[in-house]
Amino acid sequence: MAIQRMDNVGIVVEDLDAAVAYFEELGMELEGRARVEGPVADRCTGLDGVRCDIAMLRTPDGHSRLELARYRSPAAISDGPRDRPHNILGTHRVMFAVDDIEDTVTRLRPHGAELLGEIARFEDSYLLCYVRGPEGVIVGLAQQLT
Repeated sequence: MAIQRMDNVGIVVEDLDAAVAYFEELGMELEGRARVEGPVADRCTGLDGVRCDIAMLRTPDGHSRLELARYRSPAAISDGPRDRPHNILGTHRVMFAVDDIEDTVTRLRPHGAELLGEIARFEDSYLLCYVRGPEGVIVGLAQQLT
């Protein structure tokens, strides 16, 4: 087998502390922070002079992780507005299962979360929504009903 598991999803941010606070409010647990730099980082990313601060967060079940990265060098590049619609090619979102979708949205709002649409019901199975958080990152939330 080629894949053992998905290790993590990486997201580049400008304000690492704000992004960590947002995902901690969502319920993720901070594993740690580190500075990444040097020849291995340069070779792996294909960039020269990488200096990057990272924070690794994990889901409460311990099965999924999110790596937030703030590039100090070379500077992060913006490829357009952060409020782009969800259907842009290459745009991704991270989806989390939650136990109370309305409470989760309420708790994330002080951290900058805005609903892209509204909380929608899929049959009798799920409540679903997308929220845009720090750095324009789209997070999907799913509450199972049955």
